Amino acid sequence: MKLLEDRIRRDGTIKAGNVLKVDSFLNHQLDIVLYNEMGKEFRRLFPDGRITKILTIEASGIGIACIAAQYFGVPVVFAKKTQSLNLDGDVYTARVESFTHKKVYDIMVSARYLTPDDHILIIDDFLANGCAVTGLIELVQRAGAGLEGVGIAIEKGFQDGGRLLRSSGIRVESLAVIEKMDAETGVITFRS
Repeated sequence: MKLLEDRIRRDGTIKAGNVLKVDSFLNHQLDIVLYNEMGKEFRRLFPDGRITKILTIEASGIGIACIAAQYFGVPVVFAKKTQSLNLDGDVYTARVESFTHKKVYDIMVSARYLTPDDHILIIDDFLANGCAVTGLIELVQRAGAGLEGVGIAIEKGFQDGGRLLRSSGIRVESLAVIEKMDAETGVITFRS
């Protein structure tokens, strides 16, 4: 998606350790016009009417998932990273390691919101090593729901997550795939 790639080039900052900082428009301050275009693009990429829910993980995936959900006409369910008093009853859990935060989380979703009748589209902001998406897929499998695919805003194509997911037969559609990025020069190269 050229609009997203242009915005990454213009406002993204590369940090040491292959970290791409896009907080001015994607995951701290949100550019809703850009989000709206990403939502439309996810709908174009997943035109099948079988999707009944969008699943994401807190926190940065929620905004993108909510905007996209408008185009699918379905609710958004997000996996929580911490237990709260209002998360009661049966829950599905999975362990997820965050690339950015270098921390392991137990993510959870109430069993009321993921059922065997559901057809799930996972949406998230980044795909690097694939840990978050793998954890979300595990929740879908535990619920007995169907996985329709994975939509990612920015994929780091030089890391293994996308390749591993695709090689296991999972449909992954990324709006911008970064082939390489150089913290010294600030140059970002996208997959054609």
